[in-house]
Amino acid sequence: MNSSAIEIEKAAVILKLLGDKTRLTMLKMLDTHDYCVCEFVAIFKVSQPAISQHVRKLKDAGLVRETRKGQWIIYSLNRESDDFPFVQSLIHHLPNQDFKLEELEVQGLRISCD
Repeated sequence: MNSSAIEIEKAAVILKLLGDKTRLTMLKMLDTHDYCVCEFVAIFKVSQPAISQHVRKLKDAGLVRETRKGQWIIYSLNRESDDFPFVQSLIHHLPNQDFKLEELEVQGLRISCD
């Protein structure tokens, strides 16, 4: 089997996970920046538990990882994942989402999780 190939079962699980617009958008956003849950809450305008649920699913699938920075948990793409090349090939086709972060900054809602 080609080393960059992914099993059909695994691909189906990832595609189902990314069939959710919020999770798909999160992954694309994480392609260029790391985010804290509070920033996702402000961007998607949904509750913190709802955002945490989305992030947990992405984390459980090994697509996202978390790092603790004081009281904050920062999320980033798991570029070391065996499935990352597959995910990257998908999100490569999506439009850049940096404007969402820029809108937060303009509204003064960008949270500094430092």
